[in-house]
Amino acid sequence: MKIEESKLKLVADTIRCLSADMIEKANSGHPGAPLGMADMASVLWLEYLNVDPRDTNWKNRDRLVFSGGHASSLVYALNHLSGTGDVTLEELKTFRQFGSRCAGHPERNEMPGVEVTTGPLGQGLAMAVGLAIGAKMKNRTNRTWVFCGDGDMEEGISHEAASLAGNLALGGLIAIYDFNDIQIEGLVTDTNTDDAKKRFQAYGWKVLEIDGHDYTAIDKAFKKAIKIADAPVLIIAKTTIGKGAPTKAGTHNCHGAPLGAEEIAAMKKSLGFNPEESFQVSQEVYDIFSKRASKCRRLRNKYIKESLEKPFSSPNREALLACLPKFDPSKSVATRNANGEVMNALAEQFEQLVGGSADLEGSNKTGLKKYSWIKKGDFSGRNFHWGVRELAMAAIVNGLTAYDDFRAFGATFFVFSDYCRPAIRLAAIMKLPSIFVFSHDSFYVGEDGPTHEPIEQLAALRTMPGVTGWRPADANETGYAWVEMLMNEDGPSCIMTTRQNLPILEGTNAEGVSKGAYIIYKAGEQNEKTILFIATGSEVSLALDAAKKLAIEGVAVRVVSMPSMKRFLDQKCSYKEEVIPSEMKKRVIVEAGSRFGWDRFRLDYKTTSFITLDHYGASAPYKRLQEEFGFTVENVYSKAKELI
Repeated sequence: MKIEESKLKLVADTIRCLSADMIEKANSGHPGAPLGMADMASVLWLEYLNVDPRDTNWKNRDRLVFSGGHASSLVYALNHLSGTGDVTLEELKTFRQFGSRCAGHPERNEMPGVEVTTGPLGQGLAMAVGLAIGAKMKNRTNRTWVFCGDGDMEEGISHEAASLAGNLALGGLIAIYDFNDIQIEGLVTDTNTDDAKKRFQAYGWKVLEIDGHDYTAIDKAFKKAIKIADAPVLIIAKTTIGKGAPTKAGTHNCHGAPLGAEEIAAMKKSLGFNPEESFQVSQEVYDIFSKRASKCRRLRNKYIKESLEKPFSSPNREALLACLPKFDPSKSVATRNANGEVMNALAEQFEQLVGGSADLEGSNKTGLKKYSWIKKGDFSGRNFHWGVRELAMAAIVNGLTAYDDFRAFGATFFVFSDYCRPAIRLAAIMKLPSIFVFSHDSFYVGEDGPTHEPIEQLAALRTMPGVTGWRPADANETGYAWVEMLMNEDGPSCIMTTRQNLPILEGTNAEGVSKGAYIIYKAGEQNEKTILFIATGSEVSLALDAAKKLAIEGVAVRVVSMPSMKRFLDQKCSYKEEVIPSEMKKRVIVEAGSRFGWDRFRLDYKTTSFITLDHYGASAPYKRLQEEFGFTVENVYSKAKELI
């Protein structure tokens, strides 16, 4: 080690006291992990972590993830001591308070240096895999470090993510397992006796074991880990939760509650700090961090001077629209097939696009045909075999996108979006523009039966703030939706595509799709007597055919295609009124999914008819299910006639 152990101990103990003070002042937080991890964090930051506190977006910086987001006070203490983000002592005193950057769990975009928002256990570990893959794909030398704990190891997502990382021999990923054998209810061994070493070795990881409070052992492990280039590394560090707390260390009592004034005073006294003073930092500690920052600044400057990388330019809507494929209006095509054609056309224009499917590429058509597949020893491609790992896939996609050089996507059947929801939700919180492609979007899956027929998933996605969902009506809307997804840099996007063929519709247009809903057809005098159809996806063609039958009979009709409810609801009131006038109370709403959320477009119970699906599907050819469930032109027409 280049830094004396006495100085490392001073830094670690300062972090312990700052963390305890933050939590005590907030009367809320988790002191156990920060106190237990302080020794390892001090060695990592001051000896190995290549980050520049003055430029937290330096491309070749190391990425550091705290998968256990409850260790947030440790993050903020490190940021303050290092000068990252100009976090002041006064700001540390606002921990967990409204409007503070020092949130209960670290938040990307709110606190400089926080690569990803963590909290739900296991998500950070999986996102770290994505960050590490990003480094390999860009052929950079930065490492990805991730602190994880017993909770991360128990969550199922850790198995999926670690398995994929091992399969890819993902060198440059170093996970530090804070193994303190404590969880909220007591000992971890009460519920989990897995042999982590054997488990990760079976995945293909290199595993090291150390005492997490022995500075020499920590240093040797980190030094060895950074030399391992052909595999991810797990460092199992045996630690004491709440290290330094006189009576609560080593028990679950210090996991998720303030230590208390007496305990903190006793801890400070034993560590050589003033027990009467809060938020103490010596100038020596600041100087230690300043020296490290100067070295990292030189590394950053050298990289920028020597780098030949060109930054990606922002996407151009017109250029993307111009390269969309043309579809023969005389031929029907499933939107999953159209989706594949669109993706391949856009991939040449939008080189950031990378991703893959959860062992379903042959079904959801997401392969980028001109590009190779990422595999062990070769990260030059743009396609991924995620395997049957939806939980990890979605989180790794977030990690790749958070690396800031990619727009990553993951794909699976729509019914399995439930496995992706935790990561989609985090993407929304982070305002991260990850893309999720979901095929087989309704009961039209048919013979596979109710387990594979999504009913409530559309409504569930729509309840998630910041998530923009797209359910295109035909091949052309699919292309326009993809342009909008690539243009959206303010949150995740999801697209839902069909298994069954759909006709190419007249009247679709890019501008209408960009606003979420638009008039695709109208006939007759548009007034309060007009029958207004609102539909999405495969049901738009049903509404169109039913409306045209009524038009022949002299009935005034209007059909609105709504590929994105969220995008439409975000429009100005004047546009919403233009498309769905309040005077048009006679409405037929058609969607092959739950009615939940659609009542916002109902003005009167007596004059609104819903053709939705509020029960699970069945196993049968989809055309039979159409008849059984009422998703036919005849039934839509009949329901509309009842409103005349």
